[in-house]
Amino acid sequence: MTQYTDIIVRSASVYLFMVIALRIFGKKELSQLNTADVILILLISNAVQNAMVGNDTTLWGGLAAAVVLFTINFILKKLMYKYPKFSDFMQEKPEILIHDGTLDFKSLSKLNITSDELREAMREHGIEYFKDVKLAMLEIDGNISIISGGNNLKQTHYKRKHNHKNLTGGN
Repeated sequence: MTQYTDIIVRSASVYLFMVIALRIFGKKELSQLNTADVILILLISNAVQNAMVGNDTTLWGGLAAAVVLFTINFILKKLMYKYPKFSDFMQEKPEILIHDGTLDFKSLSKLNITSDELREAMREHGIEYFKDVKLAMLEIDGNISIISGGNNLKQTHYKRKHNHKNLTGGN
């Protein structure tokens, strides 16, 4: 195997491993990463650098690895756009958090979203009570969308900043 073919195979393997690992460990988007997650990704990138380029520390070796990573990412995005089932496999579906003022505690627990985090999202958009929320969803991009109101429905978005582990209920 040539030096650059070796870099291509190694880089592709590491990229696919990382995609699968992030999918298994449940991070939907980078917007959900907390400080520990960012540190983990930085350390992983350092740990797998040699796995991608081997002993080749030249500029061309690094550029070859980067081109492979960008290319695979581009191809995966095209495949996700063209094949909805592949997209469903790669990305989770939006999740309902509140429907007609009723919290879905099963979804909230599964997603590690606390009622305090929901209240923060609601307050940022002028909603005081859960009962005033027609629909709140965790979107695939990590944002919480909220639709409120009666006849005059109003939609707002809230960018998640972190994941919480404890879940409390109530209004």
